[in-house]
Amino acid sequence: MLLLCPGPLRAQLGTTPNIKHIVVGRCYNYITLVNPSLRLDCEDIWRQFEEAVVHQSSCNVMVDYHHMFYAMPQTWPCDRFLFWSKTRTLMQSYAAVVRHFWTLEDTLVGYMFNKLIWCGQDEDSGFDFSSCPEWSACRNHPVYSLWEQASQNFAEMACGNITVLLNGSIVNAFNRKSFFGSVELDSLNPCRLDYVNIKVVTNLEGPFIESCSEGSIVDLIQILQSRGFRWTCTDNDETLMMLQCIQNPKQSAYQTCANSLSHRKSLMFN
Repeated sequence: MLLLCPGPLRAQLGTTPNIKHIVVGRCYNYITLVNPSLRLDCEDIWRQFEEAVVHQSSCNVMVDYHHMFYAMPQTWPCDRFLFWSKTRTLMQSYAAVVRHFWTLEDTLVGYMFNKLIWCGQDEDSGFDFSSCPEWSACRNHPVYSLWEQASQNFAEMACGNITVLLNGSIVNAFNRKSFFGSVELDSLNPCRLDYVNIKVVTNLEGPFIESCSEGSIVDLIQILQSRGFRWTCTDNDETLMMLQCIQNPKQSAYQTCANSLSHRKSLMFN
């Protein structure tokens, strides 16, 4: 599975070389092999993207990708939306095992622009292939602007039961400055959702910092309640724990997992 990279970009790293061939090629691959039901014009999508970026400053300008998103409409089935924050590796495994989940990475825009860098030039109509600014240097960054708008669109489309995967081994597992906390949460529509199912997972060997009843997760639940969402919250889901066991083949981690699962089974049958 592809990994979305909406983190800070290094300075002096310009637009990804051959970006047009990469983006258009990924688009054709997606509509041919990943989701053949889509009937889209990949060349037109690229033109809309290019026009949005190249005529803008590389920094401090909110790039409007509205026309590009209009050229690539996509709908997703209900009950399959998976949101996450600070759980990238585990999310990847979870979505691969529980195949019905859809993440932003599974959408066409996530597939096309994953791991790419781009920016325009103030005095030129083309891409800047020599240097793009860091996100921290910009009030708005062209890459950040795309992921922000894509995240908002994804959340607005969410319906039925959705799942939110958060990391209980860090402080502020729910962070208002994250993409989920600052964009996606505010874009969720309680009229379209049945339940927001929160899953809090900690590292097998800790630290055990936050849970459904402790830390920032409580703040998230309060926000959901104030907006009229129905919700559930689960600490250390069994499937997620098993995935961690597989990913951490250390004896102590296996023992932690075995002990936890044995305890859960004893509670079920007693």
